[in-house]
Amino acid sequence: MALNTTWQGVLEQLKTWARVNSPWAIHFNSGSCNGCDIEILATLTPRYDVERFGLKLQGSPRHADVLICTGPVTRQARDRLIRIYEQMPEPKFVIAVGSCALSGGAFQGCYNILGGIDQVIPVDVYVPGCPPRPEAIIDGVVKLLEQLKAGYQPAAQRSRTLRPVPVPAVDLG
Repeated sequence: MALNTTWQGVLEQLKTWARVNSPWAIHFNSGSCNGCDIEILATLTPRYDVERFGLKLQGSPRHADVLICTGPVTRQARDRLIRIYEQMPEPKFVIAVGSCALSGGAFQGCYNILGGIDQVIPVDVYVPGCPPRPEAIIDGVVKLLEQLKAGYQPAAQRSRTLRPVPVPAVDLG
């Protein structure tokens, strides 16, 4: 019996080590002005080299551990964001980048804006700024990796359910 728990502990340590040293990310723009997207791309260049932390940008949510979101959630992007989030394997982590992803930013109060990313899916790390500098994005990634080393449970596992966001009717007439 003790041997079985020892192996389970070693297996958990190995999985944590792999998650911390090789997070794969997917980027989703839910309706931003592209300022944050440009900064995320700058973060991937050799000048800032976020790949030194093992972060690799993926093209498919089925291969990604980390969802990097920019922009406020629009009515049109809400269902796509939820679909991408649900396609990611467990455990999954979400980083909200930019003022718009945190609260709706400059677009807050517009008829087609539902709010920040956390209004639709659980968020693990917030990176403020309009747009945030690549150093701030790297700091957000490093903070997530430090939390993973400490045994952090993703926000999705803590809440276990996606919160339904009521979509208010808009009278355009």
